[in-house]
Amino acid sequence: MSTQPDYGIDAPGVIRNLFLASAFGIAVALFAPYWVHLGPVQLNLHASAWGMGVGCGVGGILMLVYAKVGKFRHRDRMLNLHDWRGDERVLDVGTGRGLLLVGAARRLTTGHCTGIDIWNEEDLSGNSLARTQENLIVEGVAEKCSLVSEGAQKMSFPSESFDVILSNLCLHNIYNKPTRLQACREIVRVLKPGGVAIISDFKHTGEYEQTMREAGLQVERKMPNLSTFPPLRIVLARKA
Repeated sequence: MSTQPDYGIDAPGVIRNLFLASAFGIAVALFAPYWVHLGPVQLNLHASAWGMGVGCGVGGILMLVYAKVGKFRHRDRMLNLHDWRGDERVLDVGTGRGLLLVGAARRLTTGHCTGIDIWNEEDLSGNSLARTQENLIVEGVAEKCSLVSEGAQKMSFPSESFDVILSNLCLHNIYNKPTRLQACREIVRVLKPGGVAIISDFKHTGEYEQTMREAGLQVERKMPNLSTFPPLRIVLARKA
């Protein structure tokens, strides 16, 4: 077992494709003058290729910076939105390799954290229940945490089970809109009265806000965090 936690690279396939597109664009920009001699068409091709190469490369670098630095800061931003007592029952929806789960567990004394996921490696490199459990052990919070393999759209927990529900970059991976909204309603169902849901994502946050507001929660949608890439918004929802 490693002596250091490893929280993986988010969306590794997207980052790989960005760097491949960047390499292709730069290659076209460099060698197009030798392939074609079409006047203005050649100039447009050259400029477009450079634009694609640089843009995709910068995007890939920014996503790597988020994976290695930015997501730790964003985690703290999310957790600081709740005034922790230490006895909370916490649910992390789409826990991945446990970054939010560990952060929440460190703020507990008598409370307990539960993380659910289907552990898809397309969403996070090396994503698995075993590696998440390893991170919990290395971080010294395993006794405060439980892991459950299940999707967000149909949770096995009784209604009103959790004081705090967390989720970052999870719900957008449910591509079917009715199923995605059902996951939002499940979050509402398992949240205790007086509890708070802190949901972060780079898209569909307006859907999350509307669905939770329609369910009777008091909802606030924060401004995008421009220090992350892509910029992430937080939906803060409280249950009366």
